[in-house]
Amino acid sequence: MTRPIIVFRGLVALLACLLAIPALAQLTIEITGTGANRIPISIAQFEGETQLPKSVTDVVRADLERSGLFKVIGIPSTLGETATVDAADWKSRGVDALAVGTIRAAGDRYEVRFRLHDTVKAAQLGGLSISMNAAQNRATGHKIADFIYEKLIGEPGTFSTSIAYVVKTGGRYQLQVADADGMNAQTALSSPEPIISPTWSPDGTRLAYVSFEKKKPVIYVHSIVTSQRQIVANFKGSNSAPAWSPDGRRLAVVLTKDGNSQMYSVNADGSGVQRLASSPGIDTEPTFSPDGSYIYFTSDRGGAPQIYRVSAGGGDPQRVTFDGTYNVSPHLSPDGKSLAYITRNGGFRVALMDLATRQTQILTDSAKDESPSFAPNGRMILYASEIGGRGVLAAVSTDGRIKQRLSVAAADVREPAWGPLPKK
Repeated sequence: MTRPIIVFRGLVALLACLLAIPALAQLTIEITGTGANRIPISIAQFEGETQLPKSVTDVVRADLERSGLFKVIGIPSTLGETATVDAADWKSRGVDALAVGTIRAAGDRYEVRFRLHDTVKAAQLGGLSISMNAAQNRATGHKIADFIYEKLIGEPGTFSTSIAYVVKTGGRYQLQVADADGMNAQTALSSPEPIISPTWSPDGTRLAYVSFEKKKPVIYVHSIVTSQRQIVANFKGSNSAPAWSPDGRRLAVVLTKDGNSQMYSVNADGSGVQRLASSPGIDTEPTFSPDGSYIYFTSDRGGAPQIYRVSAGGGDPQRVTFDGTYNVSPHLSPDGKSLAYITRNGGFRVALMDLATRQTQILTDSAKDESPSFAPNGRMILYASEIGGRGVLAAVSTDGRIKQRLSVAAADVREPAWGPLPKK
């Protein structure tokens, strides 16, 4: 008799549903929902910006607008970093915050200086000084947007982060890395065989993933900096579902070397394999809690796919989900207080559980969602979905109000993973 879990929908998607997208094609973002109370802000064109081949302030505006938390008011103005700001005048125009800046050439580099003004309190909120070359306009814009976001929202911005995803072009599969807005897509790996389950190391320098280039699933760790990689799990049978420990030293993995899919841990260099739990059924999709004390995972040990947790050192698992007959693909929020997962509820949808109260909210209304991944500030959840038979990436805020869709015309994209905050 076939197990009702059928290796879980998540694994079926990982093993069979990698879809097509042109190489290096940029993801485009469509905002389909916004926050209830957006902050009205204006980003003046920085003094001296016209000497740059590409704008910095356009990137800042796009970042803030895309977040769903800001209403960018386009009042034509060019204001330098030291400009006198009439707070009352700007407030009368409906602007609560104003960014001004100056860009000066310094040899083959540019110095960018900006200040953020609170027009409600008639106060400066600080600023940045950044040295850049002409090609770093986007990275500089992301840094400025992150600064503004943190000052006005009170939590880190994620505009300078990266996302990874798997794409297919013709007969080749690609692991791509892009800015959080889908731009600057770069291919980290290209292969004639499937590449699945990318996951970021905590420091953002490495990706673990599964490749089928050896005609079976094998786990690799790949350096984003050097492009070098090494095999960390190539045992008999299947090697799948890698998940980093919070310290980046170990990976939780799923192996079939001893029979059914079971969870093990392994050092990041492939040594020190240890079994984490034993089950007569299938255990898969491990993910560490942020403090490293627990591993959450999907199992059919109770007869249907549900989410459990086990001590990172091994032991007796505890069941976490009880509502519904199909709950898979757990992912913990950065603060460890919430659990995102996929539940079958009129379709396969993203759900969010408050681990303290066990209250659950369905965040999406689509039918084929998978692979949820939290933004490193915990505000948004990135996931894969399907619209009109075509795979897209999407993001939803943890309150369900802000929604985005990332797609490529006439192409499909799957397997998203949101990278960590960059080191300061």
